[in-house]
Amino acid sequence: MVDEVGAWRTYGERLVYDNRWVQLALVDVQAPNGNRWEYHVVHLARIAIALVVNDRDEALMLWRYRFATKQWGYELLGGLVDDGEDSAATAAREAAEESGWQPTGEGKHLVSFEPLPGQVTAPMDVYLWRGAEHIGDPTDTEEVGRVEWVPLSRVNELAQRQELLGSGTLVALLYYLNSHKA
Repeated sequence: MVDEVGAWRTYGERLVYDNRWVQLALVDVQAPNGNRWEYHVVHLARIAIALVVNDRDEALMLWRYRFATKQWGYELLGGLVDDGEDSAATAAREAAEESGWQPTGEGKHLVSFEPLPGQVTAPMDVYLWRGAEHIGDPTDTEEVGRVEWVPLSRVNELAQRQELLGSGTLVALLYYLNSHKA
């Protein structure tokens, strides 16, 4: 809201780079102190994430390598929401493609968030399933790794060792554990 104390005003935006995965824009902004300039903003596509938890309190994850950060670690399954596709359907589809496990039942919306709101728009939607059926080998040949059911009791240890990759994984797991306390 523009009338809130500390609100920034925007006067327009122009794209300087645009493709399916990322857009770079210059946004004409005015800070609360009255200074005005063009601010760089990165717009990323919406991501849908599947948190699949089985009856043994294990989460379905992929142990994989991320070249941009040069890290190995665990990630929840998910990907870009295609135009016209529902986020929950994306999360279920990506889980099956990346792991060979099809989430069963209807996904429950767990949480949505923006991981870097100061300079990046990157909407993330997390859906929860309480089980999955093994349907075969993973079919997504780009998202390869070792598929594992990881005990939720290991989340804090893995986070401390920086082996939970990405805010989508970390936020989803910590939110789930916090909201499902006994």
